[in-house]
Amino acid sequence: MPPQTTEVRTATFADLDTRTFHDLLKLRVDVFVVEQNCPYPELDGRDVEPGTRHLWLTDGDAPLAYLRILADPGGVARIGRVVVAPHARGGGHASRLMTEAVAVVGDAPCVLEAQSYLVDFYARHGFTVSGAEYVEDGIPHTPMRREPRN
Repeated sequence: MPPQTTEVRTATFADLDTRTFHDLLKLRVDVFVVEQNCPYPELDGRDVEPGTRHLWLTDGDAPLAYLRILADPGGVARIGRVVVAPHARGGGHASRLMTEAVAVVGDAPCVLEAQSYLVDFYARHGFTVSGAEYVEDGIPHTPMRREPRN
């Protein structure tokens, strides 16, 4: 059987079917809660907001990578929950999703809270450090921001 190609999918919560939403949440919980050993409320209510966009890569039915874009006050977009399935890491999936996310955000200012070891990765997508490093759930994070291009 020939190898499947990955495709980027984008949806609002209202456009997600139950199985897809389950699979996306499972990926997030498997990595952020279980693998990183961070018990926190993964279901924060923001997934269902009308302005939230869910982006993911799939090769068939299972998601390989995921992120969400939130609509924060003041017209600021917030990228979060950037995750790649353990078996798919090293394949450029996070970079491909970030490229798509930046395109979706367009000219709006955009923020994210990077796990600090990934600051250089996000810098390659136009983000700069915008605040002091802090520790959340035992993991160092760094706030970052991407300003609109003039």
